[in-house]
Amino acid sequence: MKADAPILEVRGITKRFPGGVVALDHVDLEIRPGEIHAVLGENGAGKTTLMNILFGVLQPDEGEIYINGRRVRFRSPLDAMNMGIGMVHQIRKLIPAHTVLENIILGHPKTESIINLKKAREEVKALCEKYGFNIDLDARVWQLSAGEQQVVEILRALYRGAKILILDEPTTVLTPSEVESFLNSMKAMTKEEIATIPFVTHKLPEVFAVCDRITVLRRGKVVKRLGTKEATMKALAEYMVGREVLFKLEKPKVEIGEEILRVENLSALSDKGVLALKGVSFSIREGEIFGIAGIAGNGQQELAEVIAGLRKPLGGRIIFQGRDITNASVLERMKMGIGYIPPERLGVGAIGNFSLVENILMSIYFDHEFSSKGFLSYKKIREYAKKIISEFEVVAPSIDTKAAHLSGGNLQRLILGRVIPRTSKLLIANSPTVGLDIAATEAVRNRILKCKERGMGVLLISEDLDEVLELSDSIAPIYEGRFVRILSAVEAKKEVVGAMMAGALSGGG
Repeated sequence: MKADAPILEVRGITKRFPGGVVALDHVDLEIRPGEIHAVLGENGAGKTTLMNILFGVLQPDEGEIYINGRRVRFRSPLDAMNMGIGMVHQIRKLIPAHTVLENIILGHPKTESIINLKKAREEVKALCEKYGFNIDLDARVWQLSAGEQQVVEILRALYRGAKILILDEPTTVLTPSEVESFLNSMKAMTKEEIATIPFVTHKLPEVFAVCDRITVLRRGKVVKRLGTKEATMKALAEYMVGREVLFKLEKPKVEIGEEILRVENLSALSDKGVLALKGVSFSIREGEIFGIAGIAGNGQQELAEVIAGLRKPLGGRIIFQGRDITNASVLERMKMGIGYIPPERLGVGAIGNFSLVENILMSIYFDHEFSSKGFLSYKKIREYAKKIISEFEVVAPSIDTKAAHLSGGNLQRLILGRVIPRTSKLLIANSPTVGLDIAATEAVRNRILKCKERGMGVLLISEDLDEVLELSDSIAPIYEGRFVRILSAVEAKKEVVGAMMAGALSGGG
C-alpha cells in the first residue's frame, strides 16, 4: 500500500430509515494516515449516521468500507474495535458510579480473567503522560466535568489500541478552556501512532485550528471536498447550509420600557446540596435582553430554574410585574407569560417518546381555546401543531413523529415553537444554541431578537461569549454563584468579560 493511500475509505454508503428518510445517499469518503479530517454538515446532514456505520453501530443498506485497502464488514462495534477503530460518541457511554480507571478497562479483552489493576493503572498513566491528559483515575465519573468525561472516553478507546479515532461532536458541551486543551490533545495524538482522526463537528473555528482536510455533507450527500488551506469560513458555511449565512445579526432598535422582572438577593442550592447561587440581584425591562455569561457550574443553571419555578430558592425574592412570584408554580408562571427554554432538550425541553403534537400539547392543554368542559379538542390541537411546525421550520415526516427522532436543530425549533408563541412577557433562554449548526444557531438567535422586538424581556444564559455580547443589552459575567458586575453592551469588552467569567478580574477592575 502506498504511503499516501487512504487508511479508511467508504464507497457509495447509503442508509435509509423508516418513513422514507434517506440519511445517507451514496457517500464517498477517504481518510489518510496521520490526518485530522473534518466531516461537516448541519444537524441532520448524516454525519453521525455515517460515523455509526464506520463503528458498526448501524449497517449500511448499500456501499463498502475499506481499511488499508482491504474490504471489511462490521456486524457490531466489537468488529470495528478489533480492526483498530475507536469512537467517542456525542452521548457519553460511561458508568457514573464507577471510577475513571474502571470505566477505561471495563470490557477490555485483557480483563476477561483476573484483573490486574496495578498493571492497568500503569498503562493508563502512560497514555495520560503521552498525550497530555491530566485526570484522577480514582475519581467517580459522576464527579467529573463534561471535559473530563470526554478524556475518559478517549482513554478507553486508546487503551483498546485504537489507531483510527472517530470523534463525533466532541466539543459540544466543553468550556472554552476545555476546548483548547482538547484540540491540543488531538494534535498530539496524530503526531504519535494514532493514524487518523475523523472529526465530526459544525464549529468552524475548530476546523481551521486542527484539521487537514474537509468533507461537507448536506442532506445526506457529499457536496464538497477540499483542503483546509483552500477553505474560508464563509464558503464552508454556504456549502453546509446551501445559502449565504449571516455571521452577524442586526439587533432591532427597540425602546427599553418598564421593569418586568426584579430579582432580589436570590440564593439557591445545587442538586448536590451545595450553595450554588449566592445573593444575586438584577432587573429586566421590556424590550431588554439581559445576558449572563459564564462557564458551566457557576450558578447560572440554578438561577434559571429558580426564576422558571423548577427549583425552590434558599433565600431572596422574585418580583414579576410588581407581584411576588417567589413561590408560584411553573404553571402559574406560564399563565403569566413566562417561558423557559432549558439546556436539556430531551427530558426537560421535550419528551422523546412523545410525538411532536403531544409535546406541543404540553404548553396549551390548559388553554380554553383547545379544550371545552374538561375535554381536549384534538382537531384544534393538531391544526395548531401543524401551524407551529410550519412556522418554526421543523423538518419532520409528520406531527406524529416522535421528538427523539429529530436532529438537534429541529428539536430546538420544536421547543421554541412550543414555548415562544405562548410567552408574552419574559423568555428565559438557557444555552439556546449549544450544539447547534450554523443555520439552526442563526434561526434561534433571530427568534430571540424577535422577542425583543415584541417588547418582551429576555434572560439569555450562554457560555458562548460572542453570542451574549452580540445579542444582549446588559451583560452580567457570573463566577462562583455571584455576578462579578453588570455591564452595558457599550462597556462590555470581550477580553474584560472573558476574564470576569474565569474569575481573573473583579468587578472593580
